[in-house]
Amino acid sequence: MNARLYDLTVDSGTDRAPPPELEQERQVAIFDLLEENRFEPVGAPEGPYRLRIGVVGSKLAFALTTKTGAEAAAFTLSLGPLRQIVKDYTQICTSYYEAVKSRPPSEIEALDEARRAIHHEGADALQTALAGKADVDEATGRRLFTLVCALMAGS
Repeated sequence: MNARLYDLTVDSGTDRAPPPELEQERQVAIFDLLEENRFEPVGAPEGPYRLRIGVVGSKLAFALTTKTGAEAAAFTLSLGPLRQIVKDYTQICTSYYEAVKSRPPSEIEALDEARRAIHHEGADALQTALAGKADVDEATGRRLFTLVCALMAGS
């Protein structure tokens, strides 16, 4: 399968690290993303691709190259449509991580369900934003949204 990512670099553009829990999610997302994904830039040469993703100003920047190092695609997405979802997700994650320490299982489960719902909403919004630029499957969209959250927390 050539419509996939084989390597990924996350460029935060800053030395500020995201919270430890979000950093752990970022690491897992990268691992899972490289294990299995579908990423097909529109009009790009055949992959697989190396992706460099980062925040540049108020944009999310994607730069893709092929295994030979040839530029495959480069595009940006406005962070505006994602900003509120990322904020909501970050807040619910903070509540969830705090609840895990001392709250009863029923509260933890409710927060986890809300966290997953917001994450799913963010992944859908990201897939919509990518339309016309790159075709990604649902799992790839979810993992990319996790990386966007980590990037925005670190910027």
